[in-house]
Amino acid sequence: MAEAERPRTLWAVADLHVSVRGNREVVAGLAPDNPDDWLIVAGDVAERPELILRTLGELAARYARVIFTPGNHDLFCRGTDRHVGEDRYAQLIEGCRTLGVLTPEDPYPQFGGVTVCPLFTLYDYSWRRPGTTVDEALAEAAERGVVFTDEMSIRPFADPVLWCRRRLAYTVRRLSRIAGPTVLVNHWPLAPEPLAALRHPEMTPWCGTRHTRDWPRRYGARAVVYGHLHIPAVHEIDGVRHAEVSLGYPRQWRRRPPEPRWPYPVMEDR
Repeated sequence: MAEAERPRTLWAVADLHVSVRGNREVVAGLAPDNPDDWLIVAGDVAERPELILRTLGELAARYARVIFTPGNHDLFCRGTDRHVGEDRYAQLIEGCRTLGVLTPEDPYPQFGGVTVCPLFTLYDYSWRRPGTTVDEALAEAAERGVVFTDEMSIRPFADPVLWCRRRLAYTVRRLSRIAGPTVLVNHWPLAPEPLAALRHPEMTPWCGTRHTRDWPRRYGARAVVYGHLHIPAVHEIDGVRHAEVSLGYPRQWRRRPPEPRWPYPVMEDR
């Protein structure tokens, strides 16, 4: 098919982790089939802002449009950093604007008549074992050797629960103004069903918030795109397609089955 006859595609990736050597080569090979293709990057590009923005700039030079929402690794901070916590998020948003990369703070774009909504909701530990408090869930995880780096690289600089609450309220206000179909993009899954595949169920407190569970139906999602779990899969949940589109680490993607396709083709516009 001639290039001009190819439909443009909305592609999606997540968890590129370009600070890992093997992943840099994979990301360097990402390229559109059609110069009008768009690319969603659903978080966890890297840990340092300069590397995150350099990578997004390289992708923006190849794709007609790049849409980015940060993940937890993109927010990792050290005490010596100039920008920490919510200020780190603002730093990334400002850097993306200089690159022409769209973020959760920009007007939602339309692709083929569908509104693409990059979200940033964080996590609030609400996906935990029923009957336990947050402190009990974190203690249980620690006893089993499960402690997310978020507890050392995000929580000392910003309260994720309070930040999550503000993000939920902000996002609901924006989504409620949309008419027509959407593609919802978030780093963390919006529904809990994919968490059943986790090898360590103690990880669930860091994997999102129960308050997004009904968003796909409420806001007319044609598809939901997310990452974080490093378990690429497509789930049908309440009639909506949920696609986990992460690359993950070399030890993971080198043994990946051929499906789902990666980068993941969310939709075409003919």
